[in-house]
Amino acid sequence: MTRPIDRLLGIMARLRDPEHGCPWDRDQSFATIAPFTIEEAYEVADAIDHGDMAALRDELGDLLFQVVFHSRMAGEQGVFDFDDVATAIADKMVRRHPHVFGQPDGRDAAGQTEAWEETKARERAARSAADAGILDGIARTLPPMTRALKLQKRAARVGFDWSEAVTILDKLAEEAQEIADEIAADAPFDRLEDEMGDVLFVCVNLARKLDIDPERALRRANAKFERRFRHIESELRAAGRSPEVASLDEMESLWQAAKGLEKSGGAGGA
Repeated sequence: MTRPIDRLLGIMARLRDPEHGCPWDRDQSFATIAPFTIEEAYEVADAIDHGDMAALRDELGDLLFQVVFHSRMAGEQGVFDFDDVATAIADKMVRRHPHVFGQPDGRDAAGQTEAWEETKARERAARSAADAGILDGIARTLPPMTRALKLQKRAARVGFDWSEAVTILDKLAEEAQEIADEIAADAPFDRLEDEMGDVLFVCVNLARKLDIDPERALRRANAKFERRFRHIESELRAAGRSPEVASLDEMESLWQAAKGLEKSGGAGGA
């Protein structure tokens, strides 16, 4: 009986076949497929956030197909194939889990996370030149918030960090005041953009110190905003009105009502 992964690899080979394949699939490259790979990863996260296991199964399949697609293109160039990808990640997992595949060391989850980062650091050092920096190897194509978090974590590993989360609030207030000053001074766009970036970077730092994933926190905030705004639309529609003709005060009142409904249902809200 054919294994599902072998069937998928065969389908991918057929899609890329120079004579009988799909014209669209044949025309793709690593660069053109990369945005789809990123999109599929986000859709996996979205399915998890919604607790939708059926969607998660499907989205994981879509993400796996992206791996198969990239591996097929690499195989056509004689660089590597899917088996090489699977072998490399299997070897890496064994190497980074010596407490499982070697001698147990008695560390708890936090200790294992620290050990994982130490192992990654040694691997980076082995691959890099002698003058490689602490921040080397963090992909520039990551979403900016995720990359900020990784940059901060790397710097924190060598002691460049805030002593405690509450002190970051002072820095956040300082950055907020700086952007307020720039607005008051009618500063050019690039200065406003720089100050806005500083505010966001500090917010990521605060989330990190509180052990909060800033991407997840923002996704939850987005969902909350969408939920409450849809409540505004629904209530206005029931009254034969729309947001376009409603006043700000009217919409704010409905927003507060939506918050009240969430709190009474135990969801809480900001």
